[in-house]
Amino acid sequence: MYAYQSDATQFLNDYLQKHPEEVEQRVQGRLRLWDVELNPDEQKAFEKANLPRGAYFYQAD
Repeated sequence: MYAYQSDATQFLNDYLQKHPEEVEQRVQGRLRLWDVELNPDEQKAFEKANLPRGAYFYQAD
């Protein structure tokens, strides 16, 4: 079995074992940034505001 771990991975694993409160803080950060409920009305407004792209992205019209 290939069980190589880089120095950075070993450091992070060791740090998380010594500081278990960091795991909960990481979960809370994820909940705050990524697991949010989107407002359906806002989503529709964002989709309506999207402008179509031309055939050549870098060509000035």
